[in-house]
Amino acid sequence: MSRLDAMQQFVRVAELGSFAAAAAQLGVARSVITRRVAALEEHLGVKLMERTTRKLTLTSAGAAYLERCRNILQALDEAEAEVMAAGQTPRGHIRMGVPVSFGIRCIAPQLARFAQAYPHVTLSLDFSDHISDLIDEGMDIAIRVSSELAPGIVARKLGSGRLYTLAAPAYLARHGTPQHPNDLLQHACLGYTGKGYNRPLKFLVDGRPHPVAPNYVLQANNGDALVLAAQQGLGITMQPDFIAHEYLQNGTLQPILEAFTPPPFGIYAVLPSNRLISQRQRVVLDFFAQALRPACPRA
Repeated sequence: MSRLDAMQQFVRVAELGSFAAAAAQLGVARSVITRRVAALEEHLGVKLMERTTRKLTLTSAGAAYLERCRNILQALDEAEAEVMAAGQTPRGHIRMGVPVSFGIRCIAPQLARFAQAYPHVTLSLDFSDHISDLIDEGMDIAIRVSSELAPGIVARKLGSGRLYTLAAPAYLARHGTPQHPNDLLQHACLGYTGKGYNRPLKFLVDGRPHPVAPNYVLQANNGDALVLAAQQGLGITMQPDFIAHEYLQNGTLQPILEAFTPPPFGIYAVLPSNRLISQRQRVVLDFFAQALRPACPRA
C-alpha cells in the first residue's frame, strides 16, 4: 500500500465523513480503510481524526493535512492530464485579465491570429486595470505591466517597456521645460492612480531611485485619458511606451527629462499559484510572448 493510496483514502474518508461510506465508494472493506488511515497516522506521528460511534471529526492537524493532500492529488491529476494531452490539439477556455490600454493596443490586434492558430481554445478577456486575485475571480491568466511583482507571484515575463515623461509643445512653450525631476514641483502634472491616492513619479538621479510628488491637477486610472489631457496642454504626464508611441510619432507630445528615465518595466503573465500550467494556458503564454515583440511598437 503506497503512501499516495493512503492519502487518497484519507481524503475520501474526510470528505464523506465516514469510513463506511468511503469503503463502499472505493469498493473495499471498511476494516481495510480503517487500518490504512491508522497506519498513516502512525507514520505521521499525529492523530488526524477523532472517532466516535456517531461522528468523525478532523483534528487541527488532520484539517491541515487534508488541504495539503488535496493540493497534491490535484497536482497529480493535472500532471497526468498534461502528459496525456501532449501531442493533442489544445482546446478549452481561458479567462484572461488585461490592463485596458495595453489590452486594446497590444493584445486585441493579435486575437484573430490567435484564433486562427488555436481554433479550439476560446478566450474571455476582462479589460480592467484592477489587480485581480486570480483564484478568487476565476482567472486563468492576468497580464500585468509593472516594475516589480509581489513576492510569491507565479508569472512568466512576456516582454518589457519604458516610461516617457511627456508634455505638449504648447505647454512647454508657455511654462518652460523642466531640466530636473524636482522642477516638476513647479508644474501642473497629470497622474495615473488606480486607487484614488497621489502616487509619486519615479525617476533615476545619479543611478538612484528619486521619487517626486508633484502637484496633480488631474488624476485618472487610465493612461489614454491622461495623454489626451496632456495633448491639450493641461500638464505633464508619465506614460508607458505603448501609450506614448503614437503621440511621439505625430509630434503632439514630446519627451522631457530623458536623462532621468526610470528602469524598464516588465510585462508579465501572472498565473494562479494553486495549480500546474495547463496545455491551453501554455499555448496562450507562448503565443503572446512571441506576438508581443513586434505587436506593441516602441517609441
